[in-house]
Amino acid sequence: MRMTVIGTGYVGTVHAACMADIGHEVLGIDIDADRIASLSAGRAPIHESGLDELLGRAVASGRLRFSTSLAEGAAFAKTHFVCVGTPQRADGQAADLRYVDAVVDGLAPHLRPGSLIVGKSTVPVGTAARLAERLADMTPGTEVAWNPEFLREGSAVQDTMRPERLVVGVTSRHAEDVMRAIYTPMILAGVPFFCTDPATAELVKVAANSFLATKISFINAMAEVCDAAGADASVLARAIGADSRIGSRFLDPGLGFGGSCFPKDIRAFAARAEEIGAGESVVFLHEVDRINTRQRQRVVGQARRLLGGSFTGRRIAVLGAAFKPGSDDVRDSPALAVAVALREQGAEVRVHDPEAIDNARAVHPELTYTLDVDKTCEDADLVLHLTDWPEYRDLDPVALASQVRSPVLLDGRNALDARSWSMAGWTVHAPGRPRLSPAPAKVAAFAGGAS
Repeated sequence: MRMTVIGTGYVGTVHAACMADIGHEVLGIDIDADRIASLSAGRAPIHESGLDELLGRAVASGRLRFSTSLAEGAAFAKTHFVCVGTPQRADGQAADLRYVDAVVDGLAPHLRPGSLIVGKSTVPVGTAARLAERLADMTPGTEVAWNPEFLREGSAVQDTMRPERLVVGVTSRHAEDVMRAIYTPMILAGVPFFCTDPATAELVKVAANSFLATKISFINAMAEVCDAAGADASVLARAIGADSRIGSRFLDPGLGFGGSCFPKDIRAFAARAEEIGAGESVVFLHEVDRINTRQRQRVVGQARRLLGGSFTGRRIAVLGAAFKPGSDDVRDSPALAVAVALREQGAEVRVHDPEAIDNARAVHPELTYTLDVDKTCEDADLVLHLTDWPEYRDLDPVALASQVRSPVLLDGRNALDARSWSMAGWTVHAPGRPRLSPAPAKVAAFAGGAS
């Protein structure tokens, strides 16, 4: 089949490359000419496992090409995936739909009879119906469907090629048939296919994100209680996660969620619920958001206490800038927010990240960035682990102890082997867990070296 993918950001680039890889002819469209040139050369604008190889293969095959012209797109295909961003509005918490509307308005004069616009962007419920009414006046016969994405940064290619489910919201059998044809390889592989109305499809996405965000904030709330009670939130999480009704995924006490989806999606969902008279039904999302934001403040506060109440003149090593491992995305990154707060309060901060340094420097050039963990930790009074990259789990705490001024670790992700670091002479702190002091033999060794 032929299709366009409009918007070549995170979702659009991955979707376009994957659709071409399974055999469709795809035209990717974006207003950013530099990005289009890069994509046409087979270079992805984001770091995502497997995407460079997939994109290069799709471009080389001739099944994937790129353009800046919506008119060209309308002439090329009758099915158009809309993958533009829906950020939070500057004047409130609702979603900003200006980019979605701009795509529809730009396509409308060029659409052919029987065209199908398929939204993949995360939008407030009712958006598809509103767009259908808008198009009815401009281009009669055009249909609007919604097909939300469920991509996880770091595994987006796998999530597209082997998704856990496919959800499509349609208003006709024709639209359903088109969507089934597009996703035939996945359906034949046994992927559950949910065909529903557009409003339900729109809600599936925000409901899923809201549920997962709630699990994260719940365990972080429990971590706060554990800190007050002297209990261990990590053991608590494993114990309640063993209950099959609860499950262990997303029960990781720590710094909380960030990125371009969860924070703005739960806020937009709550705002839309208010607009349609259902605000009381999701009032808990406001507390989910507050708990999540509070985790960053808690880590900063814990770091301050570990340094005697002041950051002035202290050097802090921050391991991680991306909002999650496997990605170079720093949008609403908890790690970067903590690093900025530490610097603003007087600390000398050095930041390391395997992939996100360039993006981090673009938004926060005031921070000091290093490409080597040893250099980041050199003469540090405190080491903060804030993004759970595999590289950090593989660090040698014995070797790193010789680089720092004081072997104190604050594991904001509760992901490192605390006992191994303790045996290497480190004092280890983590949200919701009792402090782990250095092993006695190592304490003596450090004392001997100091004398």
